[in-house]
Amino acid sequence: MPAHSDHGHVHKKRLGQHFLHDGGVIARIVQAIAPRPGDALVEIGPGEGALTWPLLRAAGGMTVIEFDRDLVPRLRAAAEGMGTLRIVQADVLDVDLRELAAGGTLRVVGNLPYNISSPILFHCIDAIDAIEDMHFMLQKEVVERMAATPGSKVYGRLSVMLQLACRVEPLIEVPPAAFRPPPKVDSAVVRLVPRAPAQRPPAAVAEAVAHVVRAAFGQRRKTIANALHGVVDAERISECGIDPRARAEQIAPAGFVALAAVARVPENPAP
Repeated sequence: MPAHSDHGHVHKKRLGQHFLHDGGVIARIVQAIAPRPGDALVEIGPGEGALTWPLLRAAGGMTVIEFDRDLVPRLRAAAEGMGTLRIVQADVLDVDLRELAAGGTLRVVGNLPYNISSPILFHCIDAIDAIEDMHFMLQKEVVERMAATPGSKVYGRLSVMLQLACRVEPLIEVPPAAFRPPPKVDSAVVRLVPRAPAQRPPAAVAEAVAHVVRAAFGQRRKTIANALHGVVDAERISECGIDPRARAEQIAPAGFVALAAVARVPENPAP
C-alpha cells in the first residue's frame, strides 16, 4: 500500500520516492551548497520541497525538474511569495541541461531516486561544460563507488568516469530515519566539482575512453590484456606504462585515458 506523507501526497514506490524531512540534515546540506542570490540552481526531483524552499529563498529563483505530475501543483502553490520557481515536469534524462543553462553554468542539486541514480549522473556528466557544481543525495554505497580509489573492491566504471570529469567529495552521511518513508539503506551527500577542460580527457578520445572503461570493467576478473582483446594489444598496454597482467580495478583513471589514445574502437561502440 502506498505511504502517505504528512502533506497528503502518496509516495510512489515505483519512482523510488523517499522524502527528506530531518531539519538538521537539511540545514547541513544547504550550508554545503551555500546558495547565493542569482545562482542558476536546478534541483532534480524536489519532492515536497524540503531542500527547495531554503534554496529558493537564498537564490531568489530556481528551476526544479519533477517527474511526478501530482507534485507540480503542490510545489507551485507552496512557492508563492518565496521567489521565482520554474517547474519542468519531465524525466530529467529527457531534459537538455545545456539548453537549460542558456550559455551559462548550472548549480545542480537533488535527492536522486536510488533506482536510476547512475543514469542521472552520466546524464549530468554529458553536460559537464554547462555545470558549475553538483550536490547529490545518493545511496551511501553509490557515493563510496564514486569516490573509490584504484585497488578498492568498489572501484569501477562509475569511479573512473566521474573522477575523470569531476572532483568527488563525500560530505555528509544520512541515516534512513531522515526520510519519509525511511529507505532500507544509508544515504550520503556528495559534491561533484567539474575539472577544468584541460584536466578532462580531450574531446577526441572521450568516446574511446568510455568504450575502453566499459570493456575493461565488463570483464573485471580478467587481466586488462584479455579484457581489451581486439581493442588494445599487450604491447601497447605496456607502452602506456600499464602491466598487461593488471586488472581493471588496479588502473588509475589517467591510465584509461592513455589506453584510449591507442585503442582501436569500433565505429559504433555500444552505449
